[in-house]
Amino acid sequence: MSAQVPETENETFVETALKLGGKSDEEARTTGAVDRADEQVEDLFAPKYQTSGSPAHRSVWDGEFPVDLYRPKQREASPAAQKIMNDSLEIVKRRKADNQLFDENKKLTEETLNELAQVGYWGLLVDEQYGGCGVPFTAFARFLTQMSTIDATISGLASVHGCIGAVDPLRGFGNAQQKEEYLPKLASGERLSAFALTEPGAGSDLTALKTKAVLDGDDYIVNGEKLFITNAVPGRTVGLVCLVDEKPAVLITDLPNTEDEHFQIVHYGLYALKHSHNKGLRFKDFRVPKENLLKPARGDGLTIAYHGLNRGRVALCAGAAGSMRVMLADMLPWARYRKTYGQSIDGRELIQRRIGRLAGLIVACDALTDWCAWLLDEGYRGEMECIIAKIFGSESQKEAAIELYMKTHGGRAFLHGHMLGDHIHEYLAPCIYEGEGEILGLGFFKSLIKEHGKEYFEPFAKTLVASGIRNPNMANPAHMLKLAPAAMPMMKWWAGQKVSGAQKPQLGSLPPALADHARFAAGALQKCRFEINGLMVKHQLKFADRQCAMADVSKRVQDMIVIFATCMWASQQDDPIVHAAAEVVCNDLKRGLTGSRPTDAEFRAATKLGKQIANGEFESIAGIEPAEILMPYEQ
Repeated sequence: MSAQVPETENETFVETALKLGGKSDEEARTTGAVDRADEQVEDLFAPKYQTSGSPAHRSVWDGEFPVDLYRPKQREASPAAQKIMNDSLEIVKRRKADNQLFDENKKLTEETLNELAQVGYWGLLVDEQYGGCGVPFTAFARFLTQMSTIDATISGLASVHGCIGAVDPLRGFGNAQQKEEYLPKLASGERLSAFALTEPGAGSDLTALKTKAVLDGDDYIVNGEKLFITNAVPGRTVGLVCLVDEKPAVLITDLPNTEDEHFQIVHYGLYALKHSHNKGLRFKDFRVPKENLLKPARGDGLTIAYHGLNRGRVALCAGAAGSMRVMLADMLPWARYRKTYGQSIDGRELIQRRIGRLAGLIVACDALTDWCAWLLDEGYRGEMECIIAKIFGSESQKEAAIELYMKTHGGRAFLHGHMLGDHIHEYLAPCIYEGEGEILGLGFFKSLIKEHGKEYFEPFAKTLVASGIRNPNMANPAHMLKLAPAAMPMMKWWAGQKVSGAQKPQLGSLPPALADHARFAAGALQKCRFEINGLMVKHQLKFADRQCAMADVSKRVQDMIVIFATCMWASQQDDPIVHAAAEVVCNDLKRGLTGSRPTDAEFRAATKLGKQIANGEFESIAGIEPAEILMPYEQ
């Protein structure tokens, strides 16, 4: 007797595949809930701007490579917005020089936050009609990189407030009354914001929420606990994710100015984010007015949460680009000062290669920041691209701190007061923020295969289960008879792709080395469709369990996209040092993809770049003050 496949209205492809693959109803249901939230976010965008129209998706599946979608155009801030950004930079520089950024507990002072509020810092992403200046995200992201070279915490708080805090949910999903009530206060800095999503048992699995809000008259009564919430301070305004009628929802919530029996701050030791307030929030019969519930036209609270994360991911990459600039600027004086066998180490090839590599990582992060921010400004959802930026930026910062910065400074990196020891957790924590990297990589891969799976594999999978065939063999006539109709569309697709072949991208004018890398990446991306299709054919209903295979392909696709995006962005810059840095990072990424060994020419390119930067030829780090050399010795 054939197995029966239940048909469920609005069941997602992933949910269907999990059920057909023998997963429990609970796993299928919760995974399906996330998948539906993802599809509801998709519906917020016109088809052109959805994931299937994004450059990352089209680079793999389309016949024509979408070169123009890798040429970001900078949207300039208005003169008024630029003045706000300039004034904010000067405030932080001055307060840092005067040792006024932090209080006795090493937290940012309220005076600092208030002075920034006075010049309009907290309203950069709020629309003008609500008292902000509505700066384009491309300009805002570049500004975050600048601010990160002065103080990464203040840069991060701008993202927490404007990208993942209450500002983005209100702008995207608030009604007119909610916007009028809250956005002016958020723009002025009267109320700073946070986003309360994570719980003790709900991290990557956003369906594991336990915090509940039950309607009682004109209020929701909230009970539950949140964990790892940046800017968790009494008096803040938070987007509180909780269950309303057993569905995820977001309540815009004003935290009381003091703790009471209904609201407490949960304190714990945390190495990262030491200059900000990262705490837990505990609610017990806590009342929130019912009119504070955000009601998206489609979807629920997960839709709202997913919408805001992309900007936060780009902000992480922008911050990494700034922090790595500080590391590089701090490496150079020490490399000039430190001598071995009578020669300063900045003349040694290994150090020069580290300097060149770090410059390459900075340029790639700049490229991803500009590219992703531009896509968001253009109206693209940008989910896949922003995931790439987050993963590459956070992993680059980790490598820069440990492999390049620490090893160059040697034992002094562990002295009290050294920048590495004082900030090491800040350098590593972005690998977890906005989604742990490998888990996000699986999400990237799911987005990459979803359309192909729905069109060619879902019908085959349902036929497979309905026929009762466990191990299909198309050489078996009985199997062929039952499965051929469902398999035919995929076979036609495969044959058509083989006949048409890959289309060479029209790159335009690029420096020769960058053009070579771009052609390699484009060709490799277009070939990936066959590997991905082959994996789906091989694993069929068990593909969801092949996390290692998915992670491997996902990482390689991401690296190819980083190469192409970096080449296209760098070619738009006039600085030959930027071109050289892009070539170095692309050489490294290409070797990781091909398994080749570095050539003498690649070694020379990296060391030459490192020597040029040691001689002061990298404008990107101009004006960054290095830290004082600790425990200097007589030369």
